[in-house]
Amino acid sequence: MSDVSSSWQIWALLSAAFAALTAIFAKVGVEGINSDLATLIRTGIVLAALALILFATGQLSNPGPMSGKSWLFLLLSGLGTGASWLCYFRALKLGPATLVAPIDKLSVVLVAVFGVVFLGERPSLYGWIGIALIATGAVLIAVKA
Repeated sequence: MSDVSSSWQIWALLSAAFAALTAIFAKVGVEGINSDLATLIRTGIVLAALALILFATGQLSNPGPMSGKSWLFLLLSGLGTGASWLCYFRALKLGPATLVAPIDKLSVVLVAVFGVVFLGERPSLYGWIGIALIATGAVLIAVKA
């Protein structure tokens, strides 16, 4: 039996739960302030929390070598995260969380498509059915009846 702390499924479920809480907390937190400022505040808190975790676990003392490729793609990922957060907070400022979050989750569909195109990944038939259901669900939730 594998260690629960090394189960990607558990970590993915925790990620989803925290992302859901993030949407609710952000919707309330962005009220009355500029959404870009809210994103900056959130980013600072994330940075400080991660720095504390890395410091407390000793992972800052010997990070090991990093290739130029790793630096480049982490830079691009960070820029993508920043752009995503700016857009997400702006959307939360302007719309209801119950509509913004499902549209944001279309990222799952885009990850599947990008994974096929750029990484050569091949989802199974059931995987594609699930991806299509996610896309359909997000559209159905967001469309006004």
